[in-house]
Amino acid sequence: MRKATDVLVLGGAGVDTIVHVPELPLPFADSYMIRPGIETRAGQSGDFVALGLHSLGLRTHHLDMIGDDHEGDLVRAFHRDRGIPLTEVLLPGGTRRAVNLVGPDGRRLSLYDAARSGDADRFEESTVRELAAGARHAHVVITHPCADTLPVLREAGVTISTDLHNWDGIDPYHEAFALHADLVFLSTTALSDPERTMRDIAARGRARIVVATAGAEGAYLLYDGDVTHTPAVTPPAPVVDSNGAGDAFASAFVLGLLNGEHPGRCALYGTVAGAHACTVSATRTDAIGREELLARVTGIESERTADLGEDTQGPFPQRSTR
Repeated sequence: MRKATDVLVLGGAGVDTIVHVPELPLPFADSYMIRPGIETRAGQSGDFVALGLHSLGLRTHHLDMIGDDHEGDLVRAFHRDRGIPLTEVLLPGGTRRAVNLVGPDGRRLSLYDAARSGDADRFEESTVRELAAGARHAHVVITHPCADTLPVLREAGVTISTDLHNWDGIDPYHEAFALHADLVFLSTTALSDPERTMRDIAARGRARIVVATAGAEGAYLLYDGDVTHTPAVTPPAPVVDSNGAGDAFASAFVLGLLNGEHPGRCALYGTVAGAHACTVSATRTDAIGREELLARVTGIESERTADLGEDTQGPFPQRSTR
């Protein structure tokens, strides 16, 4: 029987306040005049993954804890206006929020309000089981209390992905996510030896695929025992903000994987979507669509094939994207 949902996204709903600063790191000063201004909008990691998946044509459902507050209303409107189903559980401490400082080159510094959730916050197990039973895949954000859902999702038989973001390979909080997921994303930002961390995740956990994103250097893929490099692609417009690039990468990679693509092509999907996200202002929440993604992937593969002087369809066999 066909599942009702392609991807169930758990966690990561919240609100960001965007502050454009003249440079990062920001030198100390008594005050700054900020332009183009300060804006608050819904959209944290889970919201962006859900949006990315939805924009790529995957049937997406988002589950998270949200407060009965103005920020919660912004999150609800974010999903309602885009037609993304949302199952919300009351978060007593209020909706998660953060402040993002964005520099002229698109780099950002995020300040997360850690006081909004507590150890007692939980999803009802029956809710997780019901939603997981109707899903093909689950993407679990590393926000509390999502770690508690991992055994339930595993019992439900769905494949699991997660993004460890800037994990240093040591912090024990991330380990439950790293070792329970079939597909693990992380950034190379805080890693002294990315390949060692990637192999450690695969050796100790369930991951069949580990992807380390490296910004302008592209991404590294561990699959079937080998680590390969996917070069970055040229963004289609000037880079204005890197916020959400990793979420876009993960969304596009999952699209490829669910469509039966080779993980190498999935990584190319991810680099294209991530590059597109860097051209979108932090105050907007646009995501690349499937048609544009596939057209850009095809064009890049054709260029790379021509550079190699090969008469092929590209480095990986084409498959259906329906």
